[in-house]
Amino acid sequence: MLTIKSPSNFPPFNIASEEHLIKNFDENIFLLYINDPTIIVGKHQNTLAEINTEYVQENGIHVVRRLSGGGAVFHDHGNLNFCFITNQDGDNKVDFRKYTQPIIDVLQS
Repeated sequence: MLTIKSPSNFPPFNIASEEHLIKNFDENIFLLYINDPTIIVGKHQNTLAEINTEYVQENGIHVVRRLSGGGAVFHDHGNLNFCFITNQDGDNKVDFRKYTQPIIDVLQS
């Protein structure tokens, strides 16, 4: 598995990197990045309903939409983000434990 640590804290770059890696690499990838203060919203969310626009603008918080669905989350320099990018092996079932258990083990040690 290829491990990549993003050289950037710029949220649009990091989210775009995920998409670029998904579309252009065949090998499995483990991507790590830390974002500047950002609200990441899901693919189908209404950002105006999810964020306090005035507060976001006053505090220089980025707002970025990710490729996947799900709720809004806040990232900042205290949050290490990770992304597993894998090729489908024909089995549509996703084994989250396969990818998260090593991280859980390290955090519990």
